[in-house]
Amino acid sequence: MIKKRIAILGSTGSIGTQALDVIAQHPDRYEVETLTAHRNVSLLARQALRFQPNAVVIADDSKYGELKALLADQPIKVYAGSKALCEVVQLPGADVVVSALVGIAGLRPTICAVEAKKQVALANKETLVVAGDLICRLAQRSGAAIIPVDSEHSAIFQCLAGECSPVEKIYLTASGGPFLHASANDLRRATKEQALRHPQWSMGDKVTIDSASMMNKGFEVIEARWLFDLKPTQMEVLVHPQSVVHSMVQFADGSIKAQLGAPDMRIPIGYALSFPERLALSVSRLSFAETPALTFQKPDTEKFRCLALAYEALRMGGNAACAVNAANEVAVSAFLHGKITFPDIARLVEVGLQKNDFIAQPTLEDYLKTDERIRRIAEEMR
Repeated sequence: MIKKRIAILGSTGSIGTQALDVIAQHPDRYEVETLTAHRNVSLLARQALRFQPNAVVIADDSKYGELKALLADQPIKVYAGSKALCEVVQLPGADVVVSALVGIAGLRPTICAVEAKKQVALANKETLVVAGDLICRLAQRSGAAIIPVDSEHSAIFQCLAGECSPVEKIYLTASGGPFLHASANDLRRATKEQALRHPQWSMGDKVTIDSASMMNKGFEVIEARWLFDLKPTQMEVLVHPQSVVHSMVQFADGSIKAQLGAPDMRIPIGYALSFPERLALSVSRLSFAETPALTFQKPDTEKFRCLALAYEALRMGGNAACAVNAANEVAVSAFLHGKITFPDIARLVEVGLQKNDFIAQPTLEDYLKTDERIRRIAEEMR
């Protein structure tokens, strides 16, 4: 068997480390071609020593010397800077690029991977949220395959495998996060520690806060629109606290297919790497006997205003979702640093959407200018 060579953008984050665990479970099938990190030099170096990639990239240029020194006696190429991220994914060595960078930092490298006709295992939400139309057009032109890693989109992707009938509707499930039963007063007093205490999933700080505000689910709705060519009216969010049903697809005959499993990101990561096969994985198995109740309810979009704003941006189209994403990144960072309250996240996102200079058919340059402008506005308004 010829081994697939994997490049992981964001190897020190939650998705990246779990992707490496999947690879480690199948050394006969996979080799690591490239690992990248933003600034976590020590973990990146340890990963490089273990998996022996051809190259590593540290996005923060100031960390280059430290990384170079840690790998001085290794036959591993060491690069630094955001430009290097784009260059390494275009090299012929990588068969699959796992795009697991957080935030809009993942946009350009993912575009480069798509243009280079790579198979992209997409975990970076912002790529499709900010520039879904552009990415889809580029993928269609290059023939690059985009396979979702997000558990909800992976579930839909799995439900559609082998189907030739049109989709009537999809149901994206949401755990509801740590504030599902919180009151408005609870939210005003919410601390960073409370918001980061997710009841089901272990994720990075930014994604965990997005889950708490349900912006994460709003982004997933926008992503699903591009991944599966759907209208806003074909997508419904359901709160499912048990996180067992990862999403569902409804067809024209009324049939509904669902993908179920333990809440473990290694399952969708493994599927993205091995599609159309399934890997044997050392992960927890779902026991229906020990999970007697599966409940579903509609989300409260008054309490979780971010979800409603994401739908609004999707209906508007153009660069609206880019503005929402930019304002949200600023707001989440401000909340994590104790500068704003939890409800202020939605307030800043709404400001970003209202103050956006709408462009119906934006170019990449338009998206980047929108991102820069809305970030500046959100910083001033926080």
